Order: sequence, then C-alpha cells, then structure tokens
Amino acid sequence: MTDAVIAKDSAEHFWGGVRMALGALRPVQQERVPAYGQAAIARQIGMKPRLGARIEEELTRAWQASAEAGVSMSLLVIEIDRYREYFACYGKGATDDCVMTVMQAIADVLPHDDDTCLRMGRATFVVALPDMPVLMARTLAQKIAKAIRGQGLAHKESHAGTVTVSVGLAVSNPQGGYDRTFFEAGAQALKKAQRRGMGRLEVVDLRPAQEQRRKAA
Repeated sequence: MTDAVIAKDSAEHFWGGVRMALGALRPVQQERVPAYGQAAIARQIGMKPRLGARIEEELTRAWQASAEAGVSMSLLVIEIDRYREYFACYGKGATDDCVMTVMQAIADVLPHDDDTCLRMGRATFVVALPDMPVLMARTLAQKIAKAIRGQGLAHKESHAGTVTVSVGLAVSNPQGGYDRTFFEAGAQALKKAQRRGMGRLEVVDLRPAQEQRRKAA
C-alpha cells in the first residue's frame, strides 16, 4: 500500500499527521559515521582531519605484508602544489574536479591492481607500496608527477603554469607491528620537498637507522 492510498482516507490522514507530529518530538539517534567518512565531512566544512582510519588500515596492512615477506616497503605522500592559490583562483567546483583528476592520474600509474591511492585532507594523497624497493618507488613517483603534468590542468597562480605535485618518499624494512613514525617520515619528506620548490621529490630511507638499532639491541 502506498502513501497516496493511505492519504485517500481522511481519518487515517488525520491520525497519520498526529503520529508524524509526535515522532518529530522524539530524540533522533545520530548515525555513527566511519572514521574515513568523518574525514570527508571535515573536508567539506573546512576542518583539518586527522589521519583517517582507512589510511591507517591500509598502512598497517602493507606494513604487515612486507614484514611477513621480509621485504622493503615504500610510502608516497603526495600533495598538489599551491592548492590554496588554485582554490582562490578557480573556485570550489573546478578545484574538486582538479583533485579528482589528480587522484585518478595517480591511480592509473600504480603498478598493481590492489595498490590504492587514498586522499587525506584537501589535496594530499597517500600510497602504500609493500614489496617496493626504493629505486622502483622513486621511478614510480616520477611517473606520477609526469602523469599529472600531462593532464595539462591550467594553474595561473603557479610558476609552472599547470598543476604539479610534490612527493615525499619514505622507505623502511618493516618488522613487528606497524610503526606510525613511518608515515611521519613520509610527511616530513613531503614538507622538505615543498620547501625546495614545486614538483619536487624528497626521499628518506629509514633502513640504515633501523639496522643500527637492531644491531645495538
């Protein structure tokens, strides 16, 4: 039976209105939103989200896979250069389109089907790469930067004239449980790359320090 059928009976229509009014007085139970959903909402209202649960989950998965296999893991932290200036110049709609184009360009050059590009904040992307040696990861970062330049997205507030990205690359030999300082190292490498200019790549290799600590232990 449809709402239209119910509305044909005037008495039922009256009591239906009463029930609706009473229902409006009841407290509404707030639906629980996943952590990565909260990050998306935070972006929409201009808040700075924390590292999302989905990204933590992906980093932990890649770390554990690399630790079990006894291989290196690489991490790319990628950010659109001069994002704020782009937003101020082109507006929200064009900026959203730009971000999605960049994200897709990154995903298109990832080497494995299960590799994932995850968005963090407004214009930052995270790619976890288990079993990825540093030289291959460096080459991949360069391919990503080239693919994004190849999109030809105009950015008149950038000296490059088009949208570019800077990349922080961190490399580790995972052992034990996931170490959150690994992501921090990648984020710091990104900041260092951005201080050098636009379209830059900065690499931090944590393996020598890890090996020294293991020998000392």
